[in-house]
Amino acid sequence: MPQMGESIAEGTVSQWLKQLGDKVERDEPILEISTDKVDAEIPSPSDGTLVEIAVQEGETVEVGTVVAYIDTEGGPAAVAEPTVESEVDATPEVPQEPETESVEVALEASDGHTSAEERLRTRSTPVVRKIAEEHGVNIQDVSGTGHAGRVTKQDILDFIEYAVPSSGSAQPVPVPVPTSSDVSSPLPAVREPSAAPSDLWTTFYREVQHPEFPVRSADTVEPMDKIRRLTAEHMVIAKRVAPHVHSFIEIDFSAIDFIRAESKERWVSQGARVSYTAFVAWAVSRVLREFPTVNSTISGNNIIYRGNVNLGMAVDLNPGLIVPVVHDADHLGLVGIGNKIVDLATRARDRKLVPDEIQGATFTITNPGVLGTLVGLPVIPKGTAAILGTGAIEKRVVVVTDPDTGTDSMAIRKKSLFSMGYDHRIVDGADAARFLARLKETLETFPNDA
Repeated sequence: MPQMGESIAEGTVSQWLKQLGDKVERDEPILEISTDKVDAEIPSPSDGTLVEIAVQEGETVEVGTVVAYIDTEGGPAAVAEPTVESEVDATPEVPQEPETESVEVALEASDGHTSAEERLRTRSTPVVRKIAEEHGVNIQDVSGTGHAGRVTKQDILDFIEYAVPSSGSAQPVPVPVPTSSDVSSPLPAVREPSAAPSDLWTTFYREVQHPEFPVRSADTVEPMDKIRRLTAEHMVIAKRVAPHVHSFIEIDFSAIDFIRAESKERWVSQGARVSYTAFVAWAVSRVLREFPTVNSTISGNNIIYRGNVNLGMAVDLNPGLIVPVVHDADHLGLVGIGNKIVDLATRARDRKLVPDEIQGATFTITNPGVLGTLVGLPVIPKGTAAILGTGAIEKRVVVVTDPDTGTDSMAIRKKSLFSMGYDHRIVDGADAARFLARLKETLETFPNDA
């Protein structure tokens, strides 16, 4: 199962395009998979014959799981033999030497006499095998919690740390019973197992276990779908990693309204769709050039200043949320950004995005205001330093000052509240204030030639 994005942990086999025994060519699509973000056809890694399908349609497995086996010499397809009920009188067959070389779709070569589940049970990622080798552990002795009993990294770490044997693989250790002469002797202190610091931080930054609550009689319980589950995990981890601070500013959209009214007919003739969000994205992409810390991220004890301005644009899937990315937004004009946002949002809702279109964001814009929200406190996506939330654009009564006479008067203007959440490890409050002030200036004096 290939990884179709940096945050994708599993995939579902939607359809097999080839059947057992079919000839396949290198790069020829052999199956379709579905993830929480992307649907895609998966090509064959080699010429040969499809000899075994290890994951059936509709099954969901972890990234890296073997889904099929291809015989590069075109041998016969594997056929599962009936299970033998009694093993007492069974005579084991001597496995023959393989006559051809096989290639896995995902991991290693197949053992001709083992079933798919047995292979998944005994196989694991290189990381797990390395850990097992370093600690002298036989992976077959570890109870796996992955698909079909596959041993995960956490399984091997738990086995090593707590010496958890698999069922029936170890004999109980006899515990000596103290005699009457030993009663007065103090018992040795039992040291509780504790995780190494590196393991603790790895778990803290990568794994989430939600607390459970009692279910009442009138309640309905439904499992989270993949999008909700992954969103929940990402939000928890994002809040763990970055100390969040939020700042706010109010934006006057009068100048932008004037440009939209003036350009409406021209844009219609061009087939362009330029929303308020397009104006915001254009302005953000230019201002980010002036504030490299806002377009950066912390990596260990280093700061990575991103060389590209890639804007993540949050899209409501109702239910669910996805964030496609406008890459190099600072190289696009206003109409180009507007068309790109519409295209990405449309294909996001149709589940037709490709992996590159949901990766690499350096800054994110979310627009809860489109649903009427005045302002929000968005969560910073991991791997970035800031996120901008745009509130509803509404007509408000404001005080304006005449530039010639200096007198004040009341007027009606279209206004919106913006909030910016930023990682206080790298972005100071003054930096955020300057960024928002510059963004406000850019939007309220928007150039006609953008």
